[in-house]
Amino acid sequence: MIIVGELINASRKKIRNEIKEKNYDEIARVAKEQLANGADFIDVNAGIFVGQEEDYLKWLVKTVQENTDAPCCIDTPDPTALEAAIKVHKGSPMLNSISLESERYEKMIPVLRGTDMKVIALCMSDEGMPYTTSDRMKIADKLVNNLVQNNVKIENIFVDPLVQPIGSGDNLGVEFLNAVEQIHKEFEGIHTICGMSNISFGIPKRKFANQVFMIMAITKGLDSAIMNPNDRRMMANIIAAEMLAGKDQFCEKYMNAYREGIFDLENKQPEKA
Repeated sequence: MIIVGELINASRKKIRNEIKEKNYDEIARVAKEQLANGADFIDVNAGIFVGQEEDYLKWLVKTVQENTDAPCCIDTPDPTALEAAIKVHKGSPMLNSISLESERYEKMIPVLRGTDMKVIALCMSDEGMPYTTSDRMKIADKLVNNLVQNNVKIENIFVDPLVQPIGSGDNLGVEFLNAVEQIHKEFEGIHTICGMSNISFGIPKRKFANQVFMIMAITKGLDSAIMNPNDRRMMANIIAAEMLAGKDQFCEKYMNAYREGIFDLENKQPEKA
């Protein structure tokens, strides 16, 4: 499972204040903690700072990479801010995200064309959010083919079939899961990704629902997630689920996690917000 650590996001009140004040030590701490707990990419988002996003985004990339060896997932719909962040980024980042929404697609595709960047391809179009597996597949097919035609490698594409709150429709979870499975069948070598916590919006015991849904998604082929890697129970569940789904040769990752005490959840300190 490829984990994109979601915590350095200006939509979170505490982080918003730390970004606004350019609190280097606190942003560095959050980045290092996510990496230590299993993040492969560190998401950086400064989208709420209208007119200042470019400056804050560059600062976030520099701060994260001065304190970790992780690449960033640059979370912006603004191509100018994206290009500025890419210039200060060491190595190849991930873009969060491109979609089939005309304005967004036309702005982002020139930045992506022919690069080695990873990209989250969000199943959204000018017609709005997809609700069925078929709707998702129509968007995914166009988006993936357009990206490949623009010299984006298939293995660098992370399709997000869009998790929607289960409270909005009984079949939304099933339709997402079926789309994940179908995408992997249709496009060999591609990745799927999602913001898992969206499934539980508006219902109680959200973490429990998220954890169960993650296990279900792994059995369908989900291999990436935008999430909080400091959620130790979720991380433990992912390791166990991947082993049971046949994605852990000789149970190597599971056994390493056991030796490192990953499954000893009762003796761990509570996760930090």
